[in-house]
Amino acid sequence: MPRVARLMALAVRFDGLVRSGAVADYAELAELGHVSRARITQIMNLLLLAPDIQEHILFLPRTRNGRDPMRLALFQPIALALDWRRQRRLWNELQTIRKDRGNA
Repeated sequence: MPRVARLMALAVRFDGLVRSGAVADYAELAELGHVSRARITQIMNLLLLAPDIQEHILFLPRTRNGRDPMRLALFQPIALALDWRRQRRLWNELQTIRKDRGNA
């Protein structure tokens, strides 16, 4: 399973923990996970993606050889686009670039 897919699932889980009150906030998640607040924010930003993009991420194909080409950093500019139509255009551009490079 690609790392970004695991991070997407983790974001959903973290959101559930905060909503249920099991943890107070993202700062507590960062402390519990021994990561920075900024890292938690990067992970949680995946929840800003349009639902269909989130689904695509969760079902990305397994990386067979080498490093996973889909890094969390690639998704940050997409997630920060407020309009889901723009997100979808950016997502499609990313997919096109990956295919052109032979990473599909």
